[in-house]
Amino acid sequence: MTIDTLAEKNVDELDLIYRNGILPSSFKALDGMPKGRMLSIKYIDKTPLSFFIKYFAGSGLFPWEGKSFKSNNNIEGSGINRIQIMNTLKFNWFPFKTKIVPSIIDGRDCILLDYDLPENPWFIRKIRDELRKVSNHLFLGPAMWKNNKGGADLVLWFAISG
Repeated sequence: MTIDTLAEKNVDELDLIYRNGILPSSFKALDGMPKGRMLSIKYIDKTPLSFFIKYFAGSGLFPWEGKSFKSNNNIEGSGINRIQIMNTLKFNWFPFKTKIVPSIIDGRDCILLDYDLPENPWFIRKIRDELRKVSNHLFLGPAMWKNNKGGADLVLWFAISG
């Protein structure tokens, strides 16, 4: 499985792959600067617009480049999103902490990317990202919007590979 084969999947197929994913043996598996890719957006997934969004997400013009991770130990770490604009301007924005928690998707353990940090703007603090390993050096995750009921609603699927 590769990031390109994941990009061909729809929201329901990605959900099934995620549910079958596992935790890495160590957070060190994420260390570095893996490449990221937005895969599929809920509600747009089965529309004609989906093709164009997926094409844009796989192009060099898409602003999200990936995430950088640094493990503190085997069960927690930190990271930041890498953003590029027009392949020239590069930024490290929106830091997060990583830890193991039950997934909103199925209750099984996952890696939470916790953006609820004082340095992030309020709308970034409302994001809940999760990750599971689905193949060697390939992680899949839902990006969700925290709701007022203590849960979160799926917005899109993304992958990181490195």
